[in-house]
Amino acid sequence: QLASALTSAASAASPPGDVVGKITVGYQGWFACIGDGAPINTWWHWSANGGQPPSPSNTTIVAWPDTREYTRTYPTAYANLGNGQPATLFSSYDQQTVDTHFRWMRENNIDTAALQRFNPFGAEGPTRDAMAAKVRTAAEANGRKFYIMYDVSDWANFQSEIKTDWTSKMKAHTASPMYAMQNGKPVVCIWGFGFNDNQRPFPPAPCLDVVNWFKSQGCYVIGGVPTYWRQGINDSRPGFSEVYHAFNMISPWMVGRIGNVADTDRFYTNVNVPDQADCNANGIDYQPCVLPGDVKSRQRAHGDFMWRQFYNMVRLGAQGIYISMFDEYNEGNQIAKSAETLAMVPTNSGMLALDEDGTRCSSDYYLRLTGDGGRML
Repeated sequence: QLASALTSAASAASPPGDVVGKITVGYQGWFACIGDGAPINTWWHWSANGGQPPSPSNTTIVAWPDTREYTRTYPTAYANLGNGQPATLFSSYDQQTVDTHFRWMRENNIDTAALQRFNPFGAEGPTRDAMAAKVRTAAEANGRKFYIMYDVSDWANFQSEIKTDWTSKMKAHTASPMYAMQNGKPVVCIWGFGFNDNQRPFPPAPCLDVVNWFKSQGCYVIGGVPTYWRQGINDSRPGFSEVYHAFNMISPWMVGRIGNVADTDRFYTNVNVPDQADCNANGIDYQPCVLPGDVKSRQRAHGDFMWRQFYNMVRLGAQGIYISMFDEYNEGNQIAKSAETLAMVPTNSGMLALDEDGTRCSSDYYLRLTGDGGRML
Protein backbone atom coordinates (compact mmCIF):
# COMPACT_ATOMS: atom_id res chain seq x y z
CA GLN A 1 0.00 0.00 0.00
CA LEU A 2 2.86 2.36 0.86
CA ALA A 3 4.62 1.64 -2.42
CA SER A 4 1.39 2.22 -4.30
CA ALA A 5 0.79 5.55 -2.56
CA LEU A 6 4.33 6.73 -3.21
CA THR A 7 4.36 5.77 -6.88
CA SER A 8 1.01 7.42 -7.51
CA ALA A 9 1.86 10.59 -5.56
CA ALA A 10 3.16 12.30 -8.68
CA SER A 11 -0.19 11.82 -10.41
CA ALA A 12 -2.31 13.91 -8.07
CA ALA A 13 -5.94 14.50 -8.99
CA SER A 14 -5.25 18.20 -9.60
CA PRO A 15 -2.28 20.29 -10.73
CA PRO A 16 -0.74 22.90 -8.42
CA GLY A 17 -3.05 25.83 -7.66
CA ASP A 18 -3.92 27.88 -4.59
CA VAL A 19 -4.51 24.83 -2.36
CA VAL A 20 -2.84 21.93 -4.22
CA GLY A 21 0.90 22.16 -3.63
CA LYS A 22 0.33 24.88 -1.03
CA ILE A 23 0.21 25.47 2.72
CA THR A 24 -3.20 26.66 3.98
CA VAL A 25 -3.71 28.01 7.49
CA GLY A 26 -7.03 27.98 9.29
CA TYR A 27 -7.84 31.57 10.28
CA GLN A 28 -10.41 32.06 13.02
CA GLY A 29 -10.51 35.88 13.11
CA TRP A 30 -12.94 35.51 16.00
CA PHE A 31 -11.50 37.68 18.78
CA ALA A 32 -13.23 40.89 19.83
CA CYS A 33 -13.09 43.22 22.81
CA ILE A 34 -15.63 45.58 24.30
CA GLY A 35 -14.81 49.02 22.94
CA ASP A 36 -13.42 47.87 19.58
CA GLY A 37 -16.53 48.88 17.62
CA ALA A 38 -17.48 45.33 16.59
CA PRO A 39 -21.25 44.77 16.31
CA ILE A 40 -21.00 41.79 18.65
CA ASN A 41 -19.78 44.13 21.46
CA THR A 42 -18.36 41.46 23.73
CA TRP A 43 -15.05 39.87 24.73
CA TRP A 44 -15.65 37.38 21.92
CA HIS A 45 -13.63 34.17 22.39
CA TRP A 46 -11.44 35.77 25.06
CA SER A 47 -13.84 35.48 28.03
CA ALA A 48 -16.24 32.79 29.18
CA ASN A 49 -18.56 35.63 30.25
CA GLY A 50 -18.11 38.01 27.35
CA GLY A 51 -19.57 40.94 29.26
CA GLN A 52 -16.55 40.98 31.55
CA PRO A 53 -12.87 41.32 30.60
CA PRO A 54 -10.85 38.10 30.63
CA SER A 55 -9.20 37.07 33.88
CA PRO A 56 -7.86 33.80 35.34
CA SER A 57 -11.42 32.85 36.36
CA ASN A 58 -13.10 34.15 33.18
CA THR A 59 -11.15 32.96 30.19
CA THR A 60 -11.39 30.74 27.12
CA ILE A 61 -7.71 30.81 26.09
CA VAL A 62 -4.83 28.56 27.13
CA ALA A 63 -1.94 30.46 25.49
CA TRP A 64 -0.96 34.13 25.47
CA PRO A 65 -0.29 36.08 22.28
CA ASP A 66 2.72 38.27 21.60
CA THR A 67 0.95 41.63 21.23
CA ARG A 68 4.00 43.84 20.55
CA GLU A 69 3.16 44.48 16.87
CA TYR A 70 -0.46 45.55 17.33
CA THR A 71 -1.07 49.30 17.41
CA ARG A 72 -4.21 48.89 19.52
CA THR A 73 -4.88 46.45 22.36
CA TYR A 74 -7.42 46.32 25.18
CA PRO A 75 -6.85 46.07 28.95
CA THR A 76 -7.85 42.83 30.65
CA ALA A 77 -8.39 41.84 34.29
CA TYR A 78 -5.26 39.69 34.34
CA ALA A 79 -2.26 40.70 36.44
CA ASN A 80 0.63 42.35 34.63
CA LEU A 81 2.98 40.30 32.51
CA GLY A 82 6.14 38.93 34.07
CA ASN A 83 8.05 41.91 32.63
CA GLY A 84 5.71 44.37 34.36
CA GLN A 85 3.81 45.38 31.21
CA PRO A 86 0.00 45.50 31.42
CA ALA A 87 -1.82 42.38 30.16
CA THR A 88 -3.67 43.54 27.06
CA LEU A 89 -5.21 41.60 24.15
CA PHE A 90 -5.91 42.34 20.49
CA SER A 91 -9.19 42.50 18.62
CA SER A 92 -9.55 40.77 15.26
CA TYR A 93 -12.03 43.53 14.40
CA ASP A 94 -9.21 46.07 14.11
CA GLN A 95 -8.03 46.09 10.50
CA GLN A 96 -4.45 46.57 11.71
CA THR A 97 -4.65 43.25 13.56
CA VAL A 98 -5.69 41.37 10.43
CA ASP A 99 -3.13 43.28 8.35
CA THR A 100 -0.44 42.22 10.84
CA HIS A 101 -1.50 38.58 10.66
CA PHE A 102 -1.42 38.55 6.85
CA ARG A 103 1.93 40.36 6.87
CA TRP A 104 3.25 37.51 9.03
CA MET A 105 1.94 35.07 6.45
CA ARG A 106 3.71 37.00 3.67
CA GLU A 107 6.97 37.27 5.61
CA ASN A 108 6.95 33.51 6.23
CA ASN A 109 5.83 32.42 2.74
CA ILE A 110 2.52 31.01 3.97
CA ASP A 111 0.37 30.73 0.87
CA THR A 112 -3.33 30.64 1.71
CA ALA A 113 -5.72 31.39 4.58
CA ALA A 114 -9.05 29.67 5.13
CA LEU A 115 -11.39 32.10 6.88
CA GLN A 116 -13.62 30.22 9.30
CA ARG A 117 -17.29 31.09 8.91
CA PHE A 118 -19.76 29.71 11.44
CA ASN A 119 -23.55 30.14 11.21
CA PRO A 120 -23.86 33.82 10.19
CA PHE A 121 -27.64 34.00 10.73
CA GLY A 122 -27.41 34.78 14.44
CA ALA A 123 -25.82 37.47 16.61
CA GLU A 124 -22.34 36.74 15.22
CA GLY A 125 -23.38 37.38 11.61
CA PRO A 126 -22.64 41.11 11.22
CA THR A 127 -19.22 40.74 12.86
CA ARG A 128 -18.37 37.71 10.69
CA ASP A 129 -19.46 39.61 7.58
CA ALA A 130 -17.12 42.44 8.55
CA MET A 131 -14.28 39.99 9.20
CA ALA A 132 -14.63 38.59 5.69
CA ALA A 133 -14.15 42.09 4.26
CA LYS A 134 -11.18 42.76 6.55
CA VAL A 135 -9.53 39.47 5.55
CA ARG A 136 -10.02 40.31 1.87
CA THR A 137 -8.40 43.72 2.38
CA ALA A 138 -5.43 42.23 4.25
CA ALA A 139 -5.00 39.39 1.74
CA GLU A 140 -4.96 41.83 -1.17
CA ALA A 141 -2.49 44.13 0.60
CA ASN A 142 -0.11 41.25 1.32
CA GLY A 143 -0.51 39.09 -1.77
CA ARG A 144 -1.92 36.11 0.15
CA LYS A 145 -4.76 33.93 -1.11
CA PHE A 146 -7.88 33.34 1.00
CA TYR A 147 -11.11 31.34 0.80
CA ILE A 148 -14.29 30.87 2.79
CA MET A 149 -14.41 27.82 5.06
CA TYR A 150 -17.89 27.18 6.42
CA ASP A 151 -18.22 25.38 9.76
CA VAL A 152 -21.66 23.81 10.15
CA SER A 153 -21.38 23.20 13.91
CA ASP A 154 -24.70 23.94 15.65
CA TRP A 155 -26.16 25.25 12.36
CA ALA A 156 -29.56 23.55 12.25
CA ASN A 157 -30.77 25.18 9.02
CA PHE A 158 -27.50 24.95 7.16
CA GLN A 159 -28.93 23.22 4.08
CA SER A 160 -30.82 26.29 2.86
CA GLU A 161 -28.99 29.05 4.72
CA ILE A 162 -25.47 28.18 3.54
CA LYS A 163 -26.66 28.56 -0.07
CA THR A 164 -28.31 31.90 0.69
CA ASP A 165 -25.21 33.15 2.47
CA TRP A 166 -22.97 32.18 -0.44
CA THR A 167 -25.09 33.70 -3.19
CA SER A 168 -26.05 36.88 -1.31
CA LYS A 169 -22.78 37.63 0.52
CA MET A 170 -19.68 35.46 0.32
CA LYS A 171 -19.64 34.78 -3.43
CA ALA A 172 -18.91 38.47 -3.99
CA HIS A 173 -15.44 37.97 -2.47
CA THR A 174 -14.50 35.61 -5.30
CA ALA A 175 -14.10 38.76 -7.41
CA SER A 176 -10.93 39.49 -5.46
CA PRO A 177 -7.70 38.68 -7.32
CA MET A 178 -6.57 37.07 -4.07
CA TYR A 179 -9.53 34.71 -3.70
CA ALA A 180 -8.11 31.18 -3.86
CA MET A 181 -8.67 29.28 -7.10
CA GLN A 182 -8.05 25.63 -7.84
CA ASN A 183 -8.52 24.04 -11.27
CA GLY A 184 -9.84 27.44 -12.37
CA LYS A 185 -12.61 27.36 -9.76
CA PRO A 186 -13.14 29.39 -6.56
CA VAL A 187 -12.38 27.32 -3.46
CA VAL A 188 -14.96 26.73 -0.73
CA CYS A 189 -14.53 24.42 2.25
CA ILE A 190 -17.31 22.92 4.36
CA TRP A 191 -16.16 21.62 7.73
CA GLY A 192 -18.24 19.30 9.88
CA PHE A 193 -20.19 16.86 7.70
CA GLY A 194 -20.22 13.33 9.10
CA PHE A 195 -18.88 14.03 12.57
CA ASN A 196 -20.37 11.69 15.15
CA ASP A 197 -21.36 14.25 17.82
CA ASN A 198 -24.29 16.37 18.97
CA GLN A 199 -23.06 19.58 17.35
CA ARG A 200 -23.32 18.04 13.88
CA PRO A 201 -26.26 15.59 13.97
CA PHE A 202 -27.05 15.84 10.27
CA PRO A 203 -27.92 12.83 8.07
CA PRO A 204 -26.06 12.28 4.79
CA ALA A 205 -28.73 13.50 2.33
CA PRO A 206 -28.74 17.25 3.12
CA CYS A 207 -24.95 17.20 3.35
CA LEU A 208 -24.59 15.62 -0.08
CA ASP A 209 -27.09 18.12 -1.45
CA VAL A 210 -24.96 21.03 -0.23
CA VAL A 211 -21.71 19.60 -1.62
CA ASN A 212 -23.28 19.01 -5.03
CA TRP A 213 -24.91 22.45 -4.97
CA PHE A 214 -21.57 24.20 -4.47
CA LYS A 215 -20.06 22.10 -7.25
CA SER A 216 -22.96 23.12 -9.49
CA GLN A 217 -22.08 26.75 -8.70
CA GLY A 218 -18.67 26.11 -10.24
CA CYS A 219 -16.77 25.80 -6.94
CA TYR A 220 -13.88 23.52 -6.00
CA VAL A 221 -15.20 22.06 -2.74
CA ILE A 222 -13.02 20.90 0.17
CA GLY A 223 -14.43 18.72 2.94
CA GLY A 224 -13.21 19.20 6.49
CA VAL A 225 -14.06 15.69 7.59
CA PRO A 226 -13.63 13.35 10.57
CA THR A 227 -10.29 11.61 11.13
CA TYR A 228 -11.83 8.20 10.40
CA TRP A 229 -13.91 9.30 7.39
CA ARG A 230 -12.67 6.46 5.23
CA GLN A 231 -13.86 3.72 7.62
CA GLY A 232 -16.93 5.47 9.02
CA ILE A 233 -15.96 4.63 12.62
CA ASN A 234 -14.97 6.47 15.81
CA ASP A 235 -15.45 10.20 15.12
CA SER A 236 -17.27 9.54 11.82
CA ARG A 237 -20.87 8.53 11.41
CA PRO A 238 -21.45 5.50 9.19
CA GLY A 239 -23.14 5.96 5.84
CA PHE A 240 -21.26 9.09 4.75
CA SER A 241 -18.97 7.55 2.15
CA GLU A 242 -20.91 9.08 -0.75
CA VAL A 243 -20.73 12.51 0.87
CA TYR A 244 -16.99 12.27 1.49
CA HIS A 245 -16.27 11.06 -2.02
CA ALA A 246 -18.29 13.94 -3.53
CA PHE A 247 -15.66 16.45 -2.35
CA ASN A 248 -12.87 17.63 -4.64
CA MET A 249 -10.44 17.59 -1.71
CA ILE A 250 -10.52 15.80 1.65
CA SER A 251 -9.02 17.38 4.79
CA PRO A 252 -9.41 15.15 7.88
CA TRP A 253 -9.31 16.74 11.35
CA MET A 254 -6.37 15.84 13.62
CA VAL A 255 -6.55 18.11 16.69
CA GLY A 256 -6.88 15.92 19.78
CA ARG A 257 -5.83 12.80 17.84
CA ILE A 258 -2.05 13.11 18.06
CA GLY A 259 0.25 14.66 20.63
CA ASN A 260 3.80 13.42 19.98
CA VAL A 261 6.11 12.07 17.28
CA ALA A 262 5.15 8.43 17.98
CA ASP A 263 1.46 9.29 17.47
CA THR A 264 2.35 11.03 14.21
CA ASP A 265 4.24 8.02 12.87
CA ARG A 266 1.48 5.63 13.88
CA PHE A 267 -1.17 7.74 12.16
CA TYR A 268 1.03 8.02 9.08
CA THR A 269 1.08 4.25 8.70
CA ASN A 270 -2.43 3.37 9.83
CA VAL A 271 -4.46 6.37 8.67
CA ASN A 272 -2.66 8.73 6.26
CA VAL A 273 -1.21 6.16 3.84
CA PRO A 274 -4.54 4.36 3.26
CA ASP A 275 -6.33 7.75 3.18
CA GLN A 276 -4.04 8.93 0.38
CA ALA A 277 -4.54 5.67 -1.50
CA ASP A 278 -8.34 6.04 -1.23
CA CYS A 279 -8.14 9.63 -2.49
CA ASN A 280 -5.88 8.61 -5.38
CA ALA A 281 -8.25 5.83 -6.37
CA ASN A 282 -11.20 8.24 -6.39
CA GLY A 283 -9.59 11.26 -8.04
CA ILE A 284 -9.71 13.35 -4.86
CA ASP A 285 -6.97 15.67 -3.59
CA TYR A 286 -5.72 15.03 -0.03
CA GLN A 287 -4.99 17.88 2.38
CA PRO A 288 -4.03 16.41 5.78
CA CYS A 289 -3.77 18.55 8.92
CA VAL A 290 -0.49 19.51 10.52
CA LEU A 291 -0.63 21.06 13.99
CA PRO A 292 2.05 22.65 16.16
CA GLY A 293 0.73 20.99 19.33
CA ASP A 294 -1.06 22.33 22.38
CA VAL A 295 1.25 24.56 24.44
CA LYS A 296 -0.74 23.82 27.60
CA SER A 297 -0.28 20.06 27.20
CA ARG A 298 3.43 20.49 26.44
CA GLN A 299 3.12 18.77 23.07
CA ARG A 300 5.31 21.02 20.96
CA ALA A 301 8.82 19.71 21.73
CA HIS A 302 10.28 22.98 20.33
CA GLY A 303 8.97 22.15 16.87
CA ASP A 304 10.01 18.50 16.60
CA PHE A 305 6.38 17.35 16.76
CA MET A 306 5.26 19.69 13.96
CA TRP A 307 8.33 19.02 11.80
CA ARG A 308 7.77 15.25 11.93
CA GLN A 309 4.23 15.80 10.66
CA PHE A 310 5.51 17.89 7.74
CA TYR A 311 8.04 15.19 6.93
CA ASN A 312 5.42 12.45 7.05
CA MET A 313 2.86 14.33 4.94
CA VAL A 314 5.43 15.22 2.28
CA ARG A 315 6.80 11.67 2.00
CA LEU A 316 3.18 10.54 1.79
CA GLY A 317 2.77 12.64 -1.35
CA ALA A 318 -0.09 14.75 0.04
CA GLN A 319 -1.54 17.29 -2.39
CA GLY A 320 -1.66 20.09 0.18
CA ILE A 321 -1.28 20.71 3.90
CA TYR A 322 -3.74 22.42 6.26
CA ILE A 323 -2.38 24.03 9.43
CA SER A 324 -4.64 23.77 12.48
CA MET A 325 -4.61 26.71 13.22
CA PHE A 326 -3.20 30.21 12.70
CA ASP A 327 -4.75 32.07 15.66
CA GLU A 328 -6.25 29.32 17.82
CA TYR A 329 -5.19 30.60 21.25
CA ASN A 330 -8.24 28.79 22.68
CA GLU A 331 -6.88 25.30 21.95
CA GLY A 332 -3.23 26.35 22.25
CA ASN A 333 -2.57 25.18 18.67
CA GLN A 334 -1.77 28.65 17.27
CA ILE A 335 1.21 29.34 15.01
CA ALA A 336 0.71 33.13 15.29
CA LYS A 337 3.25 34.94 17.42
CA SER A 338 3.03 33.84 21.05
CA ALA A 339 4.69 34.55 24.37
CA GLU A 340 8.32 33.43 24.25
CA THR A 341 8.94 33.28 28.01
CA LEU A 342 7.01 33.82 31.22
CA ALA A 343 8.12 37.46 31.06
CA MET A 344 5.46 37.83 28.33
CA VAL A 345 2.67 35.98 30.19
CA PRO A 346 0.38 37.38 32.94
CA THR A 347 1.86 36.35 36.27
CA ASN A 348 -1.44 34.97 37.60
CA SER A 349 -2.56 33.18 34.44
CA GLY A 350 -0.92 29.78 34.91
CA MET A 351 -0.23 29.75 31.16
CA LEU A 352 2.99 28.40 29.66
CA ALA A 353 5.24 30.09 27.12
CA LEU A 354 7.00 28.63 24.07
CA ASP A 355 10.10 27.85 26.16
CA GLU A 356 8.15 25.53 28.47
CA ASP A 357 10.38 22.54 27.65
CA GLY A 358 13.60 24.44 28.37
CA THR A 359 14.40 25.32 24.76
CA ARG A 360 14.03 28.96 23.80
CA CYS A 361 11.73 29.63 20.84
CA SER A 362 11.23 33.07 19.28
CA SER A 363 7.61 34.20 19.12
CA ASP A 364 7.56 33.70 15.33
CA TYR A 365 9.14 30.23 15.48
CA TYR A 366 6.04 28.31 14.36
CA LEU A 367 5.37 30.76 11.55
CA ARG A 368 8.91 30.12 10.29
CA LEU A 369 8.50 26.38 10.73
CA THR A 370 5.28 26.51 8.70
CA GLY A 371 7.06 28.38 5.93
CA ASP A 372 9.79 25.74 5.90
CA GLY A 373 7.20 22.97 5.76
CA GLY A 374 5.73 24.70 2.74
CA ARG A 375 9.14 24.74 1.05
CA MET A 376 9.48 21.00 1.65
CA LEU A 377 5.99 20.40 0.23
